[in-house]
Amino acid sequence: MLLEVFLLVLGFVCLVKGADWFVEGAAAAAGKLGIPQLVIGLTIVAMGTSMPEAAVSITAALNGSAAITIGNIVGSNILNILVILGVTAVITNVAIQKSTLQYEMPFMIAITVLLLFFGYTGGSIGFTEGIIFWVLFLAFLGYLFAMSARSRKNADDDEELVDVEEMSVVKCIVFILAGVLLVVKGSDFAVGGAAEIARYFGISERFIGLTVIAFGTSLPELVTSVIAARKGNADIAIGNIVGSNIFNILFVAGTTALICEVPFESKFLFDTGAAVFSGVLLWAGTVRHRELRRPCGAVLLLCYAAYFAYLCM
Repeated sequence: MLLEVFLLVLGFVCLVKGADWFVEGAAAAAGKLGIPQLVIGLTIVAMGTSMPEAAVSITAALNGSAAITIGNIVGSNILNILVILGVTAVITNVAIQKSTLQYEMPFMIAITVLLLFFGYTGGSIGFTEGIIFWVLFLAFLGYLFAMSARSRKNADDDEELVDVEEMSVVKCIVFILAGVLLVVKGSDFAVGGAAEIARYFGISERFIGLTVIAFGTSLPELVTSVIAARKGNADIAIGNIVGSNIFNILFVAGTTALICEVPFESKFLFDTGAAVFSGVLLWAGTVRHRELRRPCGAVLLLCYAAYFAYLCM
């Protein structure tokens, strides 16, 4: 059992560090190729925080642990809102951009409802659903580029959205390859360790996916949001979380479904409903003042405590 716990922790460390190295290397390489930093920030950096979820979900699906796949995606989205934003709001009030309230939050809620609909009607997320998610994913990327292009017109030409470290070509390649290797091996360790722990204690893979795996793969979002809040850039937290949740469903679930069919157990209907509720609660608690305040953060944390108590029953 100690070996399984060690592999689980090692897997999380590899996932977080691997995603970090991949983002650094890929961003630097993109900069050398003349790709605008705006594009780097919207794609490579944004998707980088969802790499752990993608790696774990695909590995779990291929290994026949589908409950971990859906649990990881849904559990991460719930934890991102209720815990990460809850903790961030308790630290400091979080300002929210108008576009996030008007478009991105409703879109996040809508695609979560779509995931719930697919699971309820078909009992699985298959190739067709994967294509639909990917079409919506590409449409969302198009929206981000269009929105950023409009914002760019009102900004200085020298304004940068993301800092890119100067690297040699060799260092870029090493960081990218090392990052991919760590993410792949980390997902193997995390899924294998979690599955063995679940079997040892008689715990369902659903519970492991919704809690332990979800927390482990959400570490990049947690670190980013808390550090941003402590540095006085808490407004970054909302965009990071909402964007990550959208990527988790459209990119992670969509890509996994294109590789193999992912069964959607009936128990996940409640969990996905909880993810919808979390999104609605976040929107309702922030739409009036365009700010996530401490009282709302406390409510989010209490809701997760209630949800976790339900899972333990």
